[in-house]
Amino acid sequence: MSFNIALSGIAAAQKDLNTTANNIANVNTVGFKESRAEFADVYANSIFANSKTTVGGGVTTTQVAQQFHQGSLQFTSNSLDMAISGSGFFVTSSDLDTQDLSYTRAGAFKVDSDNYMVDSAGNFLQGFPVDDDGNSTSVSLTTTDPIQIPDTAGSPVQTESVGLQMNLNVGEDALDPASFDPDDSDTFNNSTSVTIYDSLGESHIMTTYFIKPTAGSYTGESNWVAFYAVDGEPVDVATGAGSYDTDTDGDGTVDGSGTASATNPSGVGTWSGAVLKFNSTGTYTGSDPATITTEALGTGGAEALGPGADGTQTLTISFNNPTQYASPFEVTELTQDGITVGRLTNVGIGSDGLITASYSNGSTVPLARVALVRFANEQGLTQVGNTSWQASLASGDALAGEANSGTFGSINSSALEQSNVDLTTELVDLISAQRNFQANSRTLEVNNTLNQTILQIR
Repeated sequence: MSFNIALSGIAAAQKDLNTTANNIANVNTVGFKESRAEFADVYANSIFANSKTTVGGGVTTTQVAQQFHQGSLQFTSNSLDMAISGSGFFVTSSDLDTQDLSYTRAGAFKVDSDNYMVDSAGNFLQGFPVDDDGNSTSVSLTTTDPIQIPDTAGSPVQTESVGLQMNLNVGEDALDPASFDPDDSDTFNNSTSVTIYDSLGESHIMTTYFIKPTAGSYTGESNWVAFYAVDGEPVDVATGAGSYDTDTDGDGTVDGSGTASATNPSGVGTWSGAVLKFNSTGTYTGSDPATITTEALGTGGAEALGPGADGTQTLTISFNNPTQYASPFEVTELTQDGITVGRLTNVGIGSDGLITASYSNGSTVPLARVALVRFANEQGLTQVGNTSWQASLASGDALAGEANSGTFGSINSSALEQSNVDLTTELVDLISAQRNFQANSRTLEVNNTLNQTILQIR
């Protein structure tokens, strides 16, 4: 009996040594969680035995329990590296179409040959689908997909709206809009330009010319006319065009009108413009934005944007509270909503797990949101190697969620969670396990000596 007790002690000490050695070996393993060997005594008794004098039967290993406390964070220069600060596990799959999921705290991810985010073992990182605003459309594990970083160019977006805010100098000389010629600066008061984009992402220059009409003011209101050109080609105003009020006899009342149009420089057709009206305090009184077409005038309907582009493209010109003060012409705002073709320049990951792709054209596209899971009993997870675990009956089902919400921790990009092994503690445990092994070996040796003594009695 004493031999078995000593052997169980040696086995327990060996298990403790193995556990400590494994912790020390993985002190630099990203996402590793240290283990702790837990023991219990062996005791057997029956109703016919005297429990007061029964000796225990040794020791047994009840569990090698992993400790899931937080490891320290090490920051890197790789934007795809991730570390969870708080509770939660990353979700990975061994194949693109499988639902055989594993869970890990090791966030050293990279892209494979097909631009999928994978770990060092080639497992695919899972993410929740998101809409155009970056909001998750589902937080169920059954809807997660492998996260792929696109290597294609960002799609161009044609310009649909242009915002313009400026001050027009009320003291400018009045000119006749009918005599407007973009090549003659004496026929217009001011001009400004903005880059716009067609349906193919090609850039074009849209120029706005401002003219203060002759005799175009009267008590309480004054008028301006705006003409437009794209890459020097005159373009028409489809809506927002019209006539402006005139005071031809100078008595301060409206007694006529002028047309917001000029002869096309090519000599074919007329060039229509938009009318802007201001009150006596210099405040813009117009409300409807002007809409211009992108068909060049006088060229048989040819497109001002060039071949291949959408020739029906129209642009809405919104005057965002322009003013007419006694100060020089000044443009205070000039915006447009189109973008050209872009190349992938950066991948960013937010603390909430949202992965976004940034392009050289200034656009940012949300790709997916990193899926996190937690368990009722983390120590019930089954180890599968590569610092990964799988769910079991003891751990409970995986509960999915987003980072930075509920009990889930936040995600740190360009960071890795280091092993939570305390090397100093492990070295002390190693010495203790060694002493236990030696003591149990000594017990076995004493038992052997006693048996030899008994066998030598004659």
